[in-house]
Amino acid sequence: MRWLILLAASAASLFAQVAAPNGSGVSVGHMHLMLGDPDAQKKIWVDILGAEVTHFGALEALKLPGVFIVLGKARTAPADGSDGSTVNHYGFLVKNAADVKAKLTAAGVTYAMDRPENHQFIAVFPEKVRVEFTEDTSLKTPIAFHHIHIATTDQETLRAWYVKTFGGTAGKRGNFPSAMLPGGEVDFTKAATAPAPTKGRSLDHIGFEVKDLEAFCKKLQADGVTFDMAYREMPQLAGLKIAFIIDPVGTRIELTDGLAGH
Repeated sequence: MRWLILLAASAASLFAQVAAPNGSGVSVGHMHLMLGDPDAQKKIWVDILGAEVTHFGALEALKLPGVFIVLGKARTAPADGSDGSTVNHYGFLVKNAADVKAKLTAAGVTYAMDRPENHQFIAVFPEKVRVEFTEDTSLKTPIAFHHIHIATTDQETLRAWYVKTFGGTAGKRGNFPSAMLPGGEVDFTKAATAPAPTKGRSLDHIGFEVKDLEAFCKKLQADGVTFDMAYREMPQLAGLKIAFIIDPVGTRIELTDGLAGH
């Protein structure tokens, strides 16, 4: 009996935690969608993909291994989906891609890309949010966060900004230059023309968890990083601390301190 309890505790820990931070105090944190109908998206994540519902005070979030997904209610209809913005999609590894695809198809989900020979596909969720799934049979969980995919006219310059700003490591996934961070990676694809900023789209912003966010924000300010909202503490969100910055191509990024451990 004791080993069953320990196994369950271990599985819960794997499911719950964002990754431990790097030397700069940064790890992948969350994806934040602003939608006309958050419940349609929530149903897919909870019923099909096994997300757990959790709360930070008044804020509801969906918990998956390595990341939280926040589904906000937009006051006005989103300008468009993720395609055409700087963040074209975000991606997960799954233990069984064919099984996930069959369940998504039964729920009426369509696909922007399907490569069965590679066990990989990009699903188009409600309100045109693109999510990539790639099979990895070695996973210890059925699903785990993998990457954020950003489109830019200058891949190398933008990767250098992410590496410097967040203490990432320069790497590569296939033909894509990448900035490697605890909990996932940011991949950069070549765009012929500058994509639209994310703010106001269905995938409004991406998020990184930062240890000692206040000090981190002071460093960003000294480095000339553009802020969309200054550092603040949110007692109504279980003491979560947040700030918003904008990357050089218009990606809105929320920085949080307090997701870790939930």
